Amino acid sequence: MEMDLKLEVMGREVIKPATPSPNNHIQLSLLDFSVPAMYVSTIFIYKSEELVSASPEIISKKLKSSLSETLSRFYPLAGEIEGVSINCNDKGAAYTEARTNLLLPEFLKTLNVESLEELRPKIAARDSPTVWPLLSVNVTFFGSGSGVAVSVCVSHRICDASSLLTLVTDWSATMANKKSNVSTHQFAEATIYPPAPPHMAQLQSPTMNSKKCITNRFVFESSKIAELKRKAASPSVTMPTRVEVITSVIWKCARNASQSNLVAPRSTLMFQAVDLRLRVPSSVLSPDAIGNLQTAFFLKKDAERKLEIDEIVTAFRTAKEEVNKMLKDNVQSNTLGQGLLNVMGSFVPEYKPDRDIYTMSSWCGKPFYEVDFGWGSPVWTGSASHTIYDNTVFIVLMDSKDGEGVEAWISLPAEDMFVFVHDQELLAYAVLNPPVTI
Repeated sequence: MEMDLKLEVMGREVIKPATPSPNNHIQLSLLDFSVPAMYVSTIFIYKSEELVSASPEIISKKLKSSLSETLSRFYPLAGEIEGVSINCNDKGAAYTEARTNLLLPEFLKTLNVESLEELRPKIAARDSPTVWPLLSVNVTFFGSGSGVAVSVCVSHRICDASSLLTLVTDWSATMANKKSNVSTHQFAEATIYPPAPPHMAQLQSPTMNSKKCITNRFVFESSKIAELKRKAASPSVTMPTRVEVITSVIWKCARNASQSNLVAPRSTLMFQAVDLRLRVPSSVLSPDAIGNLQTAFFLKKDAERKLEIDEIVTAFRTAKEEVNKMLKDNVQSNTLGQGLLNVMGSFVPEYKPDRDIYTMSSWCGKPFYEVDFGWGSPVWTGSASHTIYDNTVFIVLMDSKDGEGVEAWISLPAEDMFVFVHDQELLAYAVLNPPVTI
């Protein structure tokens, strides 16, 4: 039985930075205009004695004032996009507050993707990730002080998942009265990728899938991941990682679901995003730099080829090592920008309308469960990008709260998802949308 949230929206307001922006404009890069025009989103859910003793009015006031301080350090997020740059005009970020009588444990018992949609910021008629707001927050108070959900959306035109985490970590630390050690955060602008040429402002963003997609959450527990690793091991890769094996089984099962709905088989491509911050020296790129600081690699299979998990893991490891070598070589020869452009260029001919393409992103290892607003670590956190766009095929992997399991957020065309959720090979390792107990 699903619980009815019955949310009462208390209001939406605009939060401006506590101090004026130090710059008028910042430049967007070629990659910023090559990612989908969407918001990157995460939901953090907390329970705490302080939430019982303090009124929602007091907590909300502290959240808003700390967000205002944080915006001073992330001032471009309070601006708006004009052409191929951000006008840092201190227009502000959107902040919405809502309340429900439903108790948090009851909500988490019946947690599903549709109910999470109620917790994320509503996109108003004039809102756009390609104009304004670049940052939108929704705070929901559960009944009787039983918990609070903080949902954060940032425009993908300026932020990736690591940027979002850096922002929320700063905001939560400010709320908890910890002093920030930076006056402003470094925005990458066009330091890694070249600036976007002016004509890109008029181009349509990369097209989403035309089919309506459905998103589901699958949880891989650590014991099942260990089984999957044993199955996926081979002489080529004797100790596969959890991301390698989970990505491989998802791609295989998603491809099988698609093939079952096609008259003629299609070729398939798996596109894996790679965070540059983890692979480039901090002297070249700060680990806390804000922007779309990624490269990627892809694996592809012809229409007639079957996918086998151990073969995918081997190909995945090889491609990952090639990217790491490319980055190392280009950093040493001071040609990083050109090397990254070459990688981008190699993707263009691969995007074909008659090919099944799966975009994978791993947020594993990123400390989302360390985001503490003064209420301790979240009882649960999850991706929420899926609740905005229902025509995007993607897979996001996140750590479970124990740091060893993995939650996979998977968005597939509806007819494929109906087959995918019954795939016995997948269900041998993953549980569909289990409840969260606290």
